Formats: sequence, C-alpha cells, structure tokens
Amino acid sequence: MAELRAEEQDREEQDYSLDTDLVDQILEAVHARDTARLTGLLESLHAADVADILEQIGGPDRRALLALWGREIDGDILSEVDDAIREEVIEAMPKDVLAEAVRELESDDVVDLIEDLEEPQQEAILGALEEADRAAVQQSLTYPEYSAGRLMQREVVTAPEHWTVGQTIDYLRATDWLPDQFYHVILVDPAHHPQGYVTLGKLLSAKRATPLRDIVEDSFRSISVYQEEADVAYAFNQYHLISAPVVDEHDRLIGVITIDDAMAVLDEEHEEDFLRLAGVGDESSLSDTVPETMRQRLPWLGINVMTAILVSGVISLFEGTIERLVALAVLMPIVASMGGNAGTQTLAVAVRALATKSLTDSNVWRVVRREALVGLINGTVFGLVMGLVAWTWFGRPELGLVIGAAMVVNLFVAALAGILVPLGLEKMGADPALASGTFVTTMTDMVGFFTFLGLAAAVLL
Repeated sequence: MAELRAEEQDREEQDYSLDTDLVDQILEAVHARDTARLTGLLESLHAADVADILEQIGGPDRRALLALWGREIDGDILSEVDDAIREEVIEAMPKDVLAEAVRELESDDVVDLIEDLEEPQQEAILGALEEADRAAVQQSLTYPEYSAGRLMQREVVTAPEHWTVGQTIDYLRATDWLPDQFYHVILVDPAHHPQGYVTLGKLLSAKRATPLRDIVEDSFRSISVYQEEADVAYAFNQYHLISAPVVDEHDRLIGVITIDDAMAVLDEEHEEDFLRLAGVGDESSLSDTVPETMRQRLPWLGINVMTAILVSGVISLFEGTIERLVALAVLMPIVASMGGNAGTQTLAVAVRALATKSLTDSNVWRVVRREALVGLINGTVFGLVMGLVAWTWFGRPELGLVIGAAMVVNLFVAALAGILVPLGLEKMGADPALASGTFVTTMTDMVGFFTFLGLAAAVLL
C-alpha cells in the first residue's frame, strides 16, 4: 500500500518539465559521441520534449547533438522547435531527411515552418513537396502575415449536404488521403460553400440512414481567410470551437483551422503581451544570443533613461526643499514605489481585458470608475499608514500629513493611468501592451514626486 501511495504521489506531483538527470545523460552521450546511447535516450521522448532539449542546451552542444542525431529529426520535432533555433536545426539536417520530414507535415505546419526562413531554405523545403502540396503552401504564403490564411490547413474533409451518415462513413473508409487528425466533416453545397458541420462522434453514433443535415452542430461558424489570427483564436475560445472552416472572398471553402493552432496563437499572444509589458521585445527567447538579447532590450532601456531624466527634472525643481529637510529624501522612494506598483496592477488587468475583448465600450466607464475608486480607497488606507509611520519616525505630524496626502493622490492617479493609458493606445491603433508600462510608470513617478515635494514645500517650510 505504501508503494502504491508513493506512486500516486509521484503522479500527482508530476509537472511535465524535463528531467534534469535525463538532460545530463543526453549531454554525456553527446560529449562521448555515443550515437547508440543518444538514440536510446531520445527515441522514446515526445517530439515536444525533444524540441525543448534542443532549445535548452547551449549552441555548441546543440550542434554536436544534431551532428550525431540529425537523421532522426522528423516533421513533428521540426514543428515543435522554437523559431529562434529552427533555422539552425534545418541547416544541420541532411537534405533527404529534411524532405521526408516536411512531407509528413500538414500544410499549415509547413507554412509555419518556412514563413520566417530565408529564401534558399524556403526553396529547399518547397522543392521537397509534391506539386499539389507545394502549390497549396505557396498559396497560403500569399495571404497576409498573422491572418487565417497562414493559420489554416488545406486538408479538409467534406461531404455533400444531401448525403446520409452511411454514405459519409463509406466515403471516409474508402479515402486514403485523410488528415491524421480532424474533428468535423464539413457539409458543402454544389458551389463548395460550407453549410454546416458534423462531429465525428455524432457521425459514428447516428444510424446510417440519418441525413447529415439532421445532426449538424449549432456552433458552426466560418472564418474569412483574411481574418486576423488573434480574432480567430478569440472566436475559438469564446465559442468553444474545435475546428472552423475558412472561406475566401466568395465564401468558398478553402481550408480549415483546428483548435491546436488556435490555442497556439492564444499562447503566443499572451507571451507577447507579457514580454512587451516587461520591455524586452515580443520575440525574446532563452535561445537568443547576447547580441540578439541586447538588440531587443536596448531601445526600451533607452526610452526608460529619457523618462527617468524627466522624473529627475521634477525632483530638481525641489532641490532646495530636499536639502533643508533630509527626511523627504528618505520617504520619496516609498511614494514612487507605491504608485508604480498600483499602476502596474491596474495596467495588467486592463491589458488582459483588452486582449480578451472583455473591456468594451459598453462597460469601459464602469470599469474606469471602479479602478478610480479602488485607487482612492487604497491611497487613503496606505496614506494613513504611512502618515503614522512618518510621524512616529521623524516626530513631525505635518510630515505624516504630507506623505499621506501624496499617497492618496498618487495611487488615485496610478489607477486612472493604469487603465486610461492602454485604452488610449488601443484607440490610436497601437498595441496596449507595447508602451503602456513606460508611460504609466513615468506618470506615477512624476505625479508622486511633484505632489509630495510640492506639498512639503508648502506645508513644512
């Protein structure tokens, strides 16, 4: 019983991260150039885990691993590898292995694989495809980047809208080109316009004589080939879609998007927002080199320097006040820190709400009023706390009054800035996550210092 409980606990505590010991064993096999042992360690792993290993080890070790094991890389691993090192992996693969790996992939995975590669590598991959597959991929590449046309796969399972369940099942059994994974059979009219879809579950459970029209899903929605992929992912999440047909400008069916691709877009959108809020660029990766990382971060650090100079300019206006009362210099960081944290809290909520389309014209002012009231109440609470601390610390009740009032003003302004700045950026067509953090922090620092030092100059001196 004890052993069973231990096994159950191990399963419950599994976090699906890579086993450090396994990575060490793989690196030992690479350093020893032991291809047999390396193959034994890697061949049982999921493609996503192999991709994680390639991403996490250093460049020299990765190149050595690929030199030993490059012929075993398949399409699934290629599609899982991060964009930052995908080109390196492709270059290390023998041409015949690369060709075979690409042929294994669905058309949407091929598009994702080659759209960011240099032209010579694109040509090499396209040349490995059969003529029909190559034409489909090239057509997808003509659609705008980050559109449904880039996200869709061309392999679509369809049936005439007048068919029965039995006719459809017989057709599927006799067809040898079906995708590895599909979730719906899409019903089309003679002009190839999608009219609805049927889940495989209903198809298998219904009687053979049942018309397909009688078991179509209510969730059916078609997506324009030009629709932005972020909106596609939102639709999948909002309406609990598993797959959705993609139509051209004439509403003809040309492809299908499946839930795995939509969820990948959602994940990328969340990651980009997080990185942009932190000011490290939206394409940062652990695989980036030192020059690449510096190139992504230096512009934002440069902007921060400029905003810091503005804040310093506000402080310099009260240089004489600070010299006469050193306690102000001690308390200033508290005012700035509280304002910055309060603004960041509201900003994170606002950016997330905008990304998920939860913050709309119908509720925006209610949310603004809520955040303003929260900022005012929090400012009052912490203003009283800091007022008592300053009074006790420095023995001057008027100093406590000044910092308390400054805290109320700054947290109120921080709350408003945290929601109004991203709203304003979105209205101007900019990404709310891109520069909001810099603007909000600058605003709270300037207001906090000006209020605190201005009140100090008026009340204490």
